[in-house]
Amino acid sequence: MVFSRIKVLALVPALLLLSACNSADVSPNQVSASLVNAEPVKSIHYAPSQQFIGRIEAYKDVDIRAQVSGYLLKRHFEDGQMVEQGQLLYEIDPTRYQAAVAQAKAALAQAKANLTNAEINWKRGERLLPQNNISRSEYDRLTAEKLSSDAQLEAAEAQLSASLVDLQHTRIVAPFDGRIGQSEVSQGDLIASSNGRLTNLISLNPIRAGFRVSERERLNMGLDQVDAHSSAQTDDALVQLKISDSRTYPENGQLDFIDNRIDLQTGTIAISAQFNNPQQQLLPGQYVEVKLTSHASLEALVIPRRAVQSDLEGEFVMLIGADNTAERRNVNIGPVLEQGVVITSGLNGNEQVITAGLQRVRHGAPVQVVEQQAG
Repeated sequence: MVFSRIKVLALVPALLLLSACNSADVSPNQVSASLVNAEPVKSIHYAPSQQFIGRIEAYKDVDIRAQVSGYLLKRHFEDGQMVEQGQLLYEIDPTRYQAAVAQAKAALAQAKANLTNAEINWKRGERLLPQNNISRSEYDRLTAEKLSSDAQLEAAEAQLSASLVDLQHTRIVAPFDGRIGQSEVSQGDLIASSNGRLTNLISLNPIRAGFRVSERERLNMGLDQVDAHSSAQTDDALVQLKISDSRTYPENGQLDFIDNRIDLQTGTIAISAQFNNPQQQLLPGQYVEVKLTSHASLEALVIPRRAVQSDLEGEFVMLIGADNTAERRNVNIGPVLEQGVVITSGLNGNEQVITAGLQRVRHGAPVQVVEQQAG
């Protein structure tokens, strides 16, 4: 029995060696090739787009102030209502200014009478001087009186104009169409130009969305070629808004302002776009997402987003290389589109990228491409 056990133990190494020799005859690719799915790199044409955080701004935003002092007789609007250009907002007690106008008119009439009398005397002296019936000094006095009366008439006319302006300023009207803010004064208050604003008025239609872009984004979107004030450039970019609830604003906008310099502190440039706002959905101060889409079509290489991996070296993809081995390729990615992710560098368009089975794939390892299951 002991001899038989020793005999069996002696055969074990021989059997293991034989098994190893048989395994060596099998191809490594047949044993360790990983099953993967792959897709070819695609070339497409697309319109580049970019999103920016912006804020709604009013084209016109003014504080309504009094230009004359007096008691407020009446307020002719409700807080927050829409008003039209020229609509009466406030009425200041005009009594004092009406009296000033009447006084100025009387002073003007007196100045006209004085001028008439001075002109008569001056013309009489002009006839008498050649006959030596008056002295030269008397003629000079008559001339001076005429010139003085002329000046007094001009002063009286100016005073009347100033009085009429003051009287007009007792009626404070809206300078443009817009929405009025909350009134800071009430009927009976004594107001003056030194009291600060009475209320605020903003225009709402049209309205603008202001945002900032980096120098790189400006060049990538072709904004350096856009003249925001030229009607010929209206098709250079499609401008859209998303409001706070992620809804797309129904009106498309148009670029209307691009600043003339880059902000040195932020490295960005200020841009704004105009939007029609007939329903007042957009209000100044509201945050929005501005989407710029270029009308210029670009050619790009795209691959499925799931094919892109990343590590400490950055983004990379695994390709089907020579002899059906996996090949790592570092890439730079661009925007994500419906067709896939744009590859800006690293691929030439003739490759096949591995899209499934990536967890079993290493650089240089054998792979076997299988058809992707439908559904």
